Amino acid sequence: MLMRAKDSTLLVIDLQARLLPAIDAGAALVEQATWLVRVAQRLDVPVIATEQYPKGLGATDPGLRELLPAHGLREKIHFSATAGAGLFDLPGGERRQFVVCGAETHVCVLQTVLGLLATGREVFVVDEAVGSRRPRDKALGLARMERAGALIVSREMVAFEWLEQAGTEQFREISRTFIR
Repeated sequence: MLMRAKDSTLLVIDLQARLLPAIDAGAALVEQATWLVRVAQRLDVPVIATEQYPKGLGATDPGLRELLPAHGLREKIHFSATAGAGLFDLPGGERRQFVVCGAETHVCVLQTVLGLLATGREVFVVDEAVGSRRPRDKALGLARMERAGALIVSREMVAFEWLEQAGTEQFREISRTFIR
């Protein structure tokens, strides 16, 4: 199955300032998520972001936070963003495809992905845009999500599938700005 911009929502999970220093390659993870947010915004794909217990873990990374729509941010205390009320009520929450990035791969990302799959959503996890404190935990989380039915993809797979074709002004703009 292909990712379609008109059917997709980008879900950014728990990229919080106090958590990121503990994440393996945390700065690179934020860069990858930021790239995805910017591409999503150019292609009118809704963006939802979560914060796990922000009183303890702080807010979303400031550079990333400034790109996010205020109406698309959800605080949570459950590890899964699908637990409790609210995720599916946010703009984009009704869509059938979720492209997922964030931290930690083996905890909040995994539990959210399993929850999304349980609701019948098509789920795509962006390999270079998820992270954990330990690389082994990331690998195990990705493997488990894939076995459960999520598709593991790259950021360029997301962009090109959302674009669908070359030769358009959107393609030229995304190509010039994001794909070098």
